[in-house]
Parts: sequence; C-alpha cells; structure tokens
Amino acid sequence: MSKVTDALPNLDQSCFKIPQQQLSVSPQVSEHPPRILMLYGSLRERSYSKLLTLEAARLLEAMGAEVKVFDPLDLPQPDAAPDTHPKVKELRELAAWSEGMVWCSPERHGAMTGILKSQIDWIPLSLGAVRPTQGKTLAVMEVCGGSQSFNAVNQMRILGRWMRMLTIPNQSSVAKAFLEFEEDGRMKPSAYYDRVVDVMEELVKFTLLTRDIAPYLVDRYSERKESVEELSKRVNQKSV
Repeated sequence: MSKVTDALPNLDQSCFKIPQQQLSVSPQVSEHPPRILMLYGSLRERSYSKLLTLEAARLLEAMGAEVKVFDPLDLPQPDAAPDTHPKVKELRELAAWSEGMVWCSPERHGAMTGILKSQIDWIPLSLGAVRPTQGKTLAVMEVCGGSQSFNAVNQMRILGRWMRMLTIPNQSSVAKAFLEFEEDGRMKPSAYYDRVVDVMEELVKFTLLTRDIAPYLVDRYSERKESVEELSKRVNQKSV
C-alpha cells in the first residue's frame, strides 16, 4: 500500500487517481468553432428573453462561435409525448451537438418559467453511454419586468450543476427589459448590454479552455468504482 493511501482503508486504490497537471492539457486541440446551443423561456410574440438570446447569439457569432437557437414552440410538456416527438428529437440532437449552452428566462412569479424548465427536463442526464450535458459549459441570463432580480439565474445555476455542466461565473440580469430594446428588437446601448458582452466573451473562453479536456474534468472516482463493481458482477456471475 502506498504512503498516499495507507491511511485511507476505505479507498479503492484501483480506482483512485491523483489529479495531474499534464493530464489537463489535451494532446489534440479542436479547430472547429465552439458550438453553442441557446434556449429561451417565453412564447410571447414579443419575448424579451428571446430578444436577449438573439442579441447574445449575434455576439457569439462575432466571436467565432457556431450558434443554434432552439424554438420551444410546440415542444410538448415532459412525459406528455414520447421522446420520438420531432421537437424532442430536435432538442436532444442539438444538446448532443453543442459544446456549451446559454439559458435565458424571464422571471415569472419570482422564478424561471416552465417553458425553459420543460426544455431542460427533456434533456436526460444520459442517453445510453452518452451524457448530453456533462462537462459542457453554460451561461445563464434572465430578463425582469421590474427591478433587477437574480432568482431565475440562481435557479438555472442549480439546474446546471444538476446537469453536470460547467457554469461560468458571470451572468446577466436585465431589469425593466421592456425599456432596453428598440422596436426592431435590437438591444439598446447600456451597462446591461455591456454585461451581456462580458458573459458571452467568458462563455467562449471557458468553452475553448474546457471542451477538449471535458472527459478528464468529469472523470470521477465514484463512477470509476461503480463501473469496476458492475464489471466484476457481470464477469463473475455464476450463470447466464
């Protein structure tokens, strides 16, 4: 038993790995643009969460990212339709395609909307051996009808953690959103706009830094141990 683990009798040494600096650098660097999926949380004809999402999408494209915006119209409620539903399939394929995401919701009754939550609920933690969200970056934004609040972004951060995503530190909350957009839907110059630029810039940076090493960053002792135990059970079973 090594000196590192001799005082840790509960540790499965075969599954224990010491984090190493050299392993946090990918031998191959992706050359394609960062792939960003954007979700927004309102079906209103003039949806400020959609307008903010589209403004952020323009910024991401200017920063060299490939962006796809999912339209939640006609997406059924979770469990109200099979996962073969066209909108569900579209959403799941986009989630698998993406390397990072942006979630933007209005704050309604002090919370994120059910429209956005339904989209997230349709994305499972795993599809066979594939985990559509694990290790991917996430930026969160919200629009407020009144004074600035952070209830929705805080809830989305909890969801991002649950979905095993790397949620960036920065975030955007736009107060009195109805005053912040022109009639043509473009966002007006303001400190709120500047913050959106900051958030998108940070998202692209974090995505570039982590996308090639995401498998290493999310490699967990408990899951390695569980995999070994399951393999042992299967190999050593007495009968088939």
